[in-house]
Amino acid sequence: MAATLSAEEEQATRQFLEEINKWTIQHGVSPLSKELAIKFLMARKFDVLRAIELFHSYRSVRDPSGASIALYTAKLHHPNKTGNHVVLQALFYLLDRAVESFETQRNGLVFIYDMAGSNYTNFELDLSKKILNLLKGAFPARLKKVLIVGAPVWFRVPYNLLSLLLKEKLRERVQMVKMAELCQHLPRDCLPQHLGGLLPLDMYSWNQQLLAGQNGRVDPVDELVGIPIEDSSVHVPGPESMRPQELLAHLGRLQRSGIHQEYEALRRETPPGTFHCAQAAYNQEKNRYGDVLCLDQTRVRLKPRRTERSDYINASFMDGYKQKNAYIGTQGPLEKTYNDFWRMVWEQSVLVIVMTTRTEEGSRRKCGQYWPLDEGGQEVYGHIAVVNQRVDHHTHYNHTTLELHNTETCEQRQVSHFQYLSWPDYGVPTSAVTLIDFLGAVKRQQRKMVRAVSSQWMGHPLGPPMVVHCSAGIGRTGTFCALDICLSQLQDVGTLNVCQTVRRMRTQRAFSIQTPDQYYFCYNAILEHAQRQGLLPSNQ
Repeated sequence: MAATLSAEEEQATRQFLEEINKWTIQHGVSPLSKELAIKFLMARKFDVLRAIELFHSYRSVRDPSGASIALYTAKLHHPNKTGNHVVLQALFYLLDRAVESFETQRNGLVFIYDMAGSNYTNFELDLSKKILNLLKGAFPARLKKVLIVGAPVWFRVPYNLLSLLLKEKLRERVQMVKMAELCQHLPRDCLPQHLGGLLPLDMYSWNQQLLAGQNGRVDPVDELVGIPIEDSSVHVPGPESMRPQELLAHLGRLQRSGIHQEYEALRRETPPGTFHCAQAAYNQEKNRYGDVLCLDQTRVRLKPRRTERSDYINASFMDGYKQKNAYIGTQGPLEKTYNDFWRMVWEQSVLVIVMTTRTEEGSRRKCGQYWPLDEGGQEVYGHIAVVNQRVDHHTHYNHTTLELHNTETCEQRQVSHFQYLSWPDYGVPTSAVTLIDFLGAVKRQQRKMVRAVSSQWMGHPLGPPMVVHCSAGIGRTGTFCALDICLSQLQDVGTLNVCQTVRRMRTQRAFSIQTPDQYYFCYNAILEHAQRQGLLPSNQ
């Protein structure tokens, strides 16, 4: 590669290496090789300052969830000098560098395609089609979000062309936004000033050329009306949603036996995924039940640790109503998985744990005693110490306030633990009232705790995932989550669909809702709630 460089490029390479390796020596990092230096310089047209900015941006710029932030600036590429293939090579290299880090592969990549002030016109249309296809095909699992900012005029019309380009990609979190709106998607201190951010400007930060020439001017294409992205949750109102009166009529037509048949049809559907990790020999001992496994596609992955061989825990991300990853459905922890459980709680910033089982039922062990039971008690699980600060006893549930201490980082957090006591294993509560009241108490506490940490939490406004478990993590867990989703939709739009909700839920936590009676209970609980809310006459 070096043999093909011009004298100017050789000089730029030497200058770049000299500057970067000052930093590597200072921070005890391995020196950058010449080959890698040339790649950085090629991605920035051998502009040394821009290449230094590229190197340091991938070293440090991340959003609060740990996702890398990659910025591609279209206005720096000129159609009379740069062909499509060169732009694509630079973009591909930019993304390839971003996803090299293991942390980025875990936490994802936020890719900002800054098209403001671009000199491209119709030529850019073909280029953008190729870029969007590249994003979809080359980095599907690692792209957390794609933001197209300040798009050129051709992106405004014709609208049908834009729809064709983005129809499939909306599901992949590709969105067009105004520059002024970008800070709604990412924290301002992660963004350069020309994108509405506060990142300090220096030679090791974002490219100074990006800021020169803006002069406070609002680009006219910034008035582009953003296209709202579809909510990424699988639970959104569908075409067959029912009002409470229609749900009552549906139940009246089918009766208990018909609802059981409706459930049986769902039960026979094959889970849309694989269970390779859960079935791996070295992970099988981590499953409480050999036939209750989590899908590879939705499983929670623990962050890597040198002392751990596997990132596996029998836990699945599950969407809530219009909320991605609202829950983590998991099994009742085994003694050998207590450490993993509390690692997961810490890593996912969990505020509320919902336990819908007793530790023992009918002389059978259903769940381990994974938290200190008595007030003032303390247990250490790996590098997480858990202190029981307070236990509030209610008629049908206990609410325990726990304080978590990370012994590695010296951080501490509060977690609320709710244990529902009136739910028989495999069966259903005799009345929905106590369970729905329990659900209400859980939701109020989640909202309260989200408000308390609002300055640190940058994710969904409803907060981080809520851990929900029973013994296997599918029966009572699935019923609890299905009720929450259905009642949330009922409150939002006045309709719901139990069958659709459970079907979608089972695509994320396989086998959710374990028995026909649990499924039938969902219908009755919703109708009982609707009567209490005055949505149905009390005599019905």
